[in-house]
Amino acid sequence: MDPLPSPAVAAAAEAEADEEADPPATGSRTSQVIEQRDLEPGRMQMPQGNPLLLSYTLQELLARDTVQVELIPEKKGLFLKHVEYEVSSQRFKSSVYRRYNDFVVFHEVLLHKFPYRMVPALPPKRVLGADREFIEGRRRALKRFINLVARHPPFSEDVLLKLFLSFSGSDVQHKLKEAAQCVGDEFTNCKLAARAKDFLPADIQTQFAMSRELIRNVYNSFYKLRDRAERIASRAIDNAADLLIFGKELSALGSDTTPLPSWAALHLSTWGSLKQALKGLSVEFALLADKAAQQGKKEENDVVEKLNLFLDLLQSYKDLCERHEKGVLHKHQRALHKYGLMKRQMMSAAHGREPESVEQLESRIVEQENVIQTMELRNYFSLYCLHQETQLVHVYLPLTSHILGAFVNSQIQGHKEMSKVWNDLKPKLSCLFAGPHSVLTPPRSPQEDSVCSH
Repeated sequence: MDPLPSPAVAAAAEAEADEEADPPATGSRTSQVIEQRDLEPGRMQMPQGNPLLLSYTLQELLARDTVQVELIPEKKGLFLKHVEYEVSSQRFKSSVYRRYNDFVVFHEVLLHKFPYRMVPALPPKRVLGADREFIEGRRRALKRFINLVARHPPFSEDVLLKLFLSFSGSDVQHKLKEAAQCVGDEFTNCKLAARAKDFLPADIQTQFAMSRELIRNVYNSFYKLRDRAERIASRAIDNAADLLIFGKELSALGSDTTPLPSWAALHLSTWGSLKQALKGLSVEFALLADKAAQQGKKEENDVVEKLNLFLDLLQSYKDLCERHEKGVLHKHQRALHKYGLMKRQMMSAAHGREPESVEQLESRIVEQENVIQTMELRNYFSLYCLHQETQLVHVYLPLTSHILGAFVNSQIQGHKEMSKVWNDLKPKLSCLFAGPHSVLTPPRSPQEDSVCSH
């Protein structure tokens, strides 16, 4: 494999090939980047052996950090109210205040520095008339974003993450941009970038296509699972509201003070007993409602949110595949096309015997060859990173068992607690049922009916 091109050529390659928007923070000269490469404390340390292979487990990734994102009550700005979040990191033992725009800048510099890695997407910006449900949904999405980033191997060792989670100054956005100006992207800083092709399997393109199809199918299935889990949790919360209203209506019926007409006076004592019993049932129904609400909230937090976390990861992989195809691969193809045009121009100029024109074209062709070399190196490095990110997705797959375990435990615990309340409620219904000669005969349970039949 040829060595990396000189800094000047690398800079020319970027200028020639980059059609995307300017990054949030422009880097310094490539030569300065190379000099500072070994001084950057957050640069990822490559494992021993084949650096392409990852050896992490899900527990190791989850143990890297747990970040909490809590909503702080709205504060009035000069013209509009804005939302702040308290971001707390277990790893850095820090607690800082961040606004949504701070997350935006952090996302931009992270994507600029790690264009070939899975950078999770941010939730949408605030829309006019945003309600509490939107704000709470965005808080949950920001929490998922920062936890995925904090547990990602290269991101977790980078200075940008430490700045975002621990810098308590007034202008974290300026600090992030300043830090991004000191170095280039991961390709520029990784010592293995020039040799990425040597570590790739021969059938990397076939593996890439297969992995992409597999993860697309997994994403579609988990998307449907998430929707069903949301409906189950929502039904539990709706059931809680219905139980509470049911109990309140019984209590209202028992508290009714409307006098009985004279023709119903014979049943005065019966109606009074019934009202007294109905009035006391609201306590048990309120407890049932509380248990149902707890189960719904638990499933939202432990099942739906974990499904959303995994979906965010899978979506970031799909976005990475798009960037690979529309970014470095497209730039490489465009550079080759431009090179072919230059060669044809040179042949025409040589045929016309224009020495100055031929010399200029030769110089441009040499530059374009360097551009192509750089694009080839970036293309292989992009595939190298894609291979590692694919492994990372598979490390997260056992999260499925965590999700199913949380769902089963929630159902068992919820039904167990509600069953106890229902059983406690049953004896209190005895006074509502009067049989012949004032013998109380409440309806039997299916089990009791079965025993009687035998």
